[in-house]
Amino acid sequence: MTIKRGLILGFVAILGFGFCLKTYQETYSLVIPDHFPEITFPKDNALTESRVALGKKLFYDPILSRDRSISCASCHQPAYAFTDGLKTSTGSKEQKTLRNAPTLTNVAYQDSGLLFDGGVPTLEMQVIVPVQEHVEFDFDLRLIAERLKKDADYVQLAMDAYSQTPNPFVITRAIAAFERTLISGNSRFDQYFLGNTLNTLSYKELLGYSLFHNKLNCATCHSGFNFTNLSLQNNGLYANKYPADSGRMRITHKEVDRDKFKVPTLRNIEVTAPYMHDGSMASLEELIDHYASGGKNHPNKSELIKPFELSENEKQALIGFLKSLTDEEFLNNKKFLPEIGN
Repeated sequence: MTIKRGLILGFVAILGFGFCLKTYQETYSLVIPDHFPEITFPKDNALTESRVALGKKLFYDPILSRDRSISCASCHQPAYAFTDGLKTSTGSKEQKTLRNAPTLTNVAYQDSGLLFDGGVPTLEMQVIVPVQEHVEFDFDLRLIAERLKKDADYVQLAMDAYSQTPNPFVITRAIAAFERTLISGNSRFDQYFLGNTLNTLSYKELLGYSLFHNKLNCATCHSGFNFTNLSLQNNGLYANKYPADSGRMRITHKEVDRDKFKVPTLRNIEVTAPYMHDGSMASLEELIDHYASGGKNHPNKSELIKPFELSENEKQALIGFLKSLTDEEFLNNKKFLPEIGN
């Protein structure tokens, strides 16, 4: 996922150019959980049914990759909370990327500093990254647009959504619109939080919740409704320099940012293994053992990462709480699946 900043900045003029867009009546009915904040939508990309429909079709279509072998959904599959279950993702021509595919769970609320290094400011701009990466789609938005213009269905969908034929503006806006609908907030923990007594947590899960907030202070970084403060931290995964990927430093070129990565959401963590930016941890047990050890010595390691001890019962209680964040409704939402024949 190397970000070629010059190329991205070169697209800014294309993506940000002023377009005359008509007002749409078919506003998309996005259901936001009562305990979630409102979502701020870009002025040039209000959420509508036609835009989401176009974005979903593009999300699942390998037409976006040069050799037509992969789509956005290849690395972001609904059953895995829009991850892929691999250590690091596989791009076109079976090439391996450097990073584990992050979940798109509630990505609408992460609409600043996207990716593990926080290097992309909007979902619209994020779309450019996999398209131009040689180990991912290895393509060009302008060439994708030319492909789409030869497809009557795409031309009609683009006109319905943005009153334009397919172009980089339409492609990036539509995919971002679909991704903003991926809202997850109906796990058993959410039901407990909202007072649904029919889906209360067990004693062990509540013990895990208490450990998470009190003894272990996990909530310092994994805070709020989405269980992340979106900060960039070094968690002592490796000593000294991390292999292959320097994280935030790739963007800032500052030593103080070496090997720092964005704190991920814990929602649906049960199905998003393997963990860490490089997929180096296979299970929740391994993840907890890492933090219990206090991590490796690294000059930029967060001061919050300190050793702790848990009994086996406490460890299983913590895992039970984390699994209570699984949202089955989200994982099985047919609205997120491609249309038949797409």
